[in-house]
Formats: sequence, structure tokens, C-alpha cells
Amino acid sequence: MVTPQDALSLRVATPPSWADLALGAPLVLLNDHAHLEKKAAANALGLLNRWPIEPSDTHTREAGAEWVRLLSTVARDETEHLARVLRVLEHRGGSMSRGHRNGYAAALHRHVRLGQGRAEVQDLLWVSALIEARSCERFALLGAAAQEVDLLALYRVLERSERGHHRIFLDLARSLSGATEAASGWSAWLDREADAIGSQPPGPSMHSGWSAQVP
Repeated sequence: MVTPQDALSLRVATPPSWADLALGAPLVLLNDHAHLEKKAAANALGLLNRWPIEPSDTHTREAGAEWVRLLSTVARDETEHLARVLRVLEHRGGSMSRGHRNGYAAALHRHVRLGQGRAEVQDLLWVSALIEARSCERFALLGAAAQEVDLLALYRVLERSERGHHRIFLDLARSLSGATEAASGWSAWLDREADAIGSQPPGPSMHSGWSAQVP
């Protein structure tokens, strides 16, 4: 049996009991989720114009058009996800807060090679692929644990979408270097992701950690 963790290559699996804790405070979880969807849409739009064109590139027009098409599709999807999450949040009597912090994403971004052109863009794509992978894994757990129809439908739909986004970012990142370098880079980022998720405190958020006592 292939688990979500196996299919996404994550080094560390989230224990199923994480979902029970997260679902214990649905409004907090949905608010956190809404902020993540907003940031995901902004991230895709930010990357859209960062295709690293170089004089040695071939078929630049076609590759650039594909880059824009894929990232604009991700941005559209994430905006639609935001609207969907907000509808559920508001139907339940909640509202989106003005401020938000994500220690998990911040921990990953600390490893980005800022100011290094193509390397920076590739790192941002690796980070995006990892965030989508972890979110996909978490949606699968929430979909399996949710008892209420609105949450069940939400998480099951988003799991499939995030899996596709993970693949888009992964493929784009791999396209920016040779196969050997890309494999080495992805492996290093998987290690960083395991450290980042393992260092997060438990709580009702999409990228929270879990207690060491949880099996």
C-alpha cells in the first residue's frame, strides 16, 4: 500500500493523531489555512515573472510560455481555494485574521540562496514543492479524520489539487539544472523539510508539529 508520505517522498510522516488535534479547533485551523492559500497564490504570482532566461537557453519562447501558463494556473487554483476556505470559515461563524505567521515556511526559506539568480529561483521552487507536499499529506489525514460534511469535502478536494501543484513545482525546479544536481538538491531539501516540520510546536495549524509522545 502506498501512503501519501511515500508518494510525496517526505522523509517524516505526520502521525494520524495530528489530525484529531487540529480538528479540535476548526476555526483556528481554517483561519490558518486561509492565510496559507493567500500566500500560496501570491507565491505563484511572484514566481511567474522569475523565469531565469539565459542567452544559452534554447526554445526560450516556448519554455517561458509554459512557465507562465503553469504558474498562472497554480495562482488561479490557490485563489479559488482561498475563496472556498473562507466560505467554510464564515459559514461556521469565523473570519480571517489580519496577521499570520508560519514558522515552518520561515524555517524553509532560511535556506534559500538569496541573490544568486537561477539558484535562488530553484530554491524557491523546491520550497514551494515541499510546502505543497506537506499540505497534501495533511489534507489526506484531515479528510480521513473529519466527521463533518463541509470539512470532509474541503480536504478531499484540496488533497488532489495540492498533489498536482507539488508536481508542477518539482518539475519546474528540476528543469533548472542537470538530473544529478537536481536529485542531490531535492534530497537536501527533503532533509531540511524534515527538520523544519519536526521543530514546529503542536497546535491547530496546517503546518504544526506534534508531541514527541504521539505515536
